Amino acid sequence: MQIDLKDKRVLVTGGTRGIGRGAVEAFLESGARVAINGRTTESTTAAIAELGEGERLIAAPGDVATASGCEPITKTAINELGGLDILVNSAGVARLGPIKDFDEAAWDQTLDVNLKGTFFCIRSALAALRDSKGNIVNLASDAGLIGALDLVVYCASKGGVVNMTRAMALELAPDVRVNCVCPGYVDTDMVRRDGIEQASDPVTQEQSLIDEAPLKRIATPGEIASAIIYLASDDARFVTGAAFQIDGGTTAGW
Repeated sequence: MQIDLKDKRVLVTGGTRGIGRGAVEAFLESGARVAINGRTTESTTAAIAELGEGERLIAAPGDVATASGCEPITKTAINELGGLDILVNSAGVARLGPIKDFDEAAWDQTLDVNLKGTFFCIRSALAALRDSKGNIVNLASDAGLIGALDLVVYCASKGGVVNMTRAMALELAPDVRVNCVCPGYVDTDMVRRDGIEQASDPVTQEQSLIDEAPLKRIATPGEIASAIIYLASDDARFVTGAAFQIDGGTTAGW
């Protein structure tokens, strides 16, 4: 059954690509009005043109890597939409490599976008979400629940998102629900660029990602978007503080 989110006011950070783009498409199909965030005005404008839903899309470009960058993003969304019902924090970065390859700048970039950006987007949108009795869906990862080889810094950032989600759910209840989704590998440009194409043998690397999940494939952005839509809807009105695994079984055990 199609979830009806007609006229709900939604902000999706990182909404021009990958899982965020899939979420924007799913919200539009559900009848919502969406503020879409990309890091630049150009990427955000291009995504709106490609989606062809200009009357229900608002451009809210900006870089979530700083607190000062998060505030104008949420302010634009709230002003243009007339409030906010749902915040989806999907902007994220990942980089593979051993510990020795990560200097302070690489650490900061990952934590700033994935963890700090999530916190400060929520902080700056909180008054509007309290007013609407709205909810938040954060993008974490199965790498926020278990360790992953050559992903130490990414695991640190996403583990932070998972536990921050739980703590925020306690603090913001009963007015605002807070949940996160924890995908495994998803067929996005980021996974292909950083997780497959940079490998010395991309074909073997792609097969290893497929084999990692007991279901023997990687997810589509639409499959993750379906979970986001559920958590954002009234169907999940008794769900808060949840870390929803969508990983093909990777965190089930071995």
